[in-house]
Amino acid sequence: MVTLGSSRLIASGQLKGRKVGIVSNPASVDANYTHIVDALMKTPGVTVGAIFGPQHGFRSDVQDNMIETPHGNDCRRKVPVFSLYSETREPTSDMLRHVDTMVIDLQDIGARIYTYIYTMANCLRACAKHKVDIIVCDRPNPIGGVGVEGPMLVEGNESFVGQFPIPMRHGMTIGELAKFFNEYFEINAPLEVIEMAGWSRSHYFDQTGLPFVMPSPNIPTLDSAIVYPGTVLFEGTNASEARGTTRPFELVGAPWVEAERFADEMNARRLPGVHFRPAVFEPTFQKHAKKACGGCQIHVLDRKAFKPVLTGVALIDAIKAAGPNDFAWRKPPYEYEHEKEPIDILAGSPALRIAIDGGKKAEELVPVWERESKPFEEVRAKYLSYK
Repeated sequence: MVTLGSSRLIASGQLKGRKVGIVSNPASVDANYTHIVDALMKTPGVTVGAIFGPQHGFRSDVQDNMIETPHGNDCRRKVPVFSLYSETREPTSDMLRHVDTMVIDLQDIGARIYTYIYTMANCLRACAKHKVDIIVCDRPNPIGGVGVEGPMLVEGNESFVGQFPIPMRHGMTIGELAKFFNEYFEINAPLEVIEMAGWSRSHYFDQTGLPFVMPSPNIPTLDSAIVYPGTVLFEGTNASEARGTTRPFELVGAPWVEAERFADEMNARRLPGVHFRPAVFEPTFQKHAKKACGGCQIHVLDRKAFKPVLTGVALIDAIKAAGPNDFAWRKPPYEYEHEKEPIDILAGSPALRIAIDGGKKAEELVPVWERESKPFEEVRAKYLSYK
């Protein structure tokens, strides 16, 4: 059984006498399903001064992406709730006057574009600016801490889905990323990371003994998280990543795709650790709502062999080939970016879009990704806390 950083923090008693602000959402629970806000409110000597919510809100009740959440008050706990996905994505001085210590307990899913790590980075900046202590409670990377894969973010392509030059699948925990961001990129906040006990880099979430609670509304299962670093790239296209279904990111498709032919062609590529089952689905909202989309469901057969980014890019180039006159890259705005192409900020540069438009297959891009990520892997090694 893995012991979470939040459990170790509460057991340490070090927050006694502190007025705490907590960045959290429904997945911020311990092994007994107790939410960190409730656990801290029951801890003698600790005052909860404010709650902060990331994208989708403190209660993760905002289903769609790119929908801001309002500030409010928690009627049960009688404290203000500030949205860090609103007119501001960084805590303001007015918000921080309620606290002397900020605690972050968010469940990341191991992909560069998942915004919780940038909410954390923005909190580091605010705490550095206003001299507020910040504690990050570490949690497992649910898709393991070994695999590193995909294109790097290139300078000039920063956004709220990518602030730092890291690859799509970074293979780090949120606590390791906190140290990396704070030290390597010289944010210099007064940071402490409370590490987990019992977690190994090879562990996927279902090997931790901890309960899986949806980290966001469109990651309903660990299976969704495993494929996400690749199929999230569909957000930069007019094809569906199956938002509006019960299997977002595991299903992909479009109205112009014939499911059986598409799945056969994908399986013929013999991508590692995966099988593609033909599927037709009808999203209830977002792209192609109420329209039948042909495509496939991604079934991961071997986690160690599976390459989510390779798989996601291969699916995009195949969907484009299935309907070259129907396929299109999504146009801005996307996640507060009004000029750059959404696929470019998702992939980290225009290189992926240019390669696919030029007829390159995903398999041809892997050596480029591996070469470009080598310097990152060397730096990353200095910030890893677990074996």
